[in-house]
Amino acid sequence: MTIQPLQIPEVKLITPPKFADSRGFFSETWSAAKLRAQGFDEHFVQDNHSYSAAKGTIRGLHCQVAPFVQGKLVRVVRGAIWDVAVDIRHGSPTYGQWAAAELSAQNWAQLWIPGGFLHGFCTLEPDTEVIYKVTADYDKASERAVIWNDPDLALPWPVEPGAEALSDKDKLAPKLSELSEPWFTSP
Repeated sequence: MTIQPLQIPEVKLITPPKFADSRGFFSETWSAAKLRAQGFDEHFVQDNHSYSAAKGTIRGLHCQVAPFVQGKLVRVVRGAIWDVAVDIRHGSPTYGQWAAAELSAQNWAQLWIPGGFLHGFCTLEPDTEVIYKVTADYDKASERAVIWNDPDLALPWPVEPGAEALSDKDKLAPKLSELSEPWFTSP
């Protein structure tokens, strides 16, 4: 497996090998031992699977706060997404900055989003399926969101304005600047 730091070094692109033959392919998508040998030592407690019917579906920007802070390892098994992580660790030199990658069933890449980051994605194809591992259990009381199109973040979402598909919750999220106190602080 290869590990490549992105624009924010804590956000990483992890690409497992694929072994193809006339029958199809085989891929070991997660190996704690192999990744630990490269300095990536995360413990996952839950797998999630989402399906988005329409191209232009946006999910995010989400995170969970203490005591259920989640890191996420995201991959696409069908279709494609533009996946983004936004640093919201107050005091971090990259606070408010983002790192993104295209993940697809074709490129087989995975994105690591550590705790302290908002996460969101936009589907680039219809009928897209995303699977992600998380480092903490889901906890509704710990769930937080920032509006996907926050002008201060200026994320270059790959969807025409007005063509996005959003949940009601994501339509009503506040701007990052509207938070009464930081959710995370830089280590």
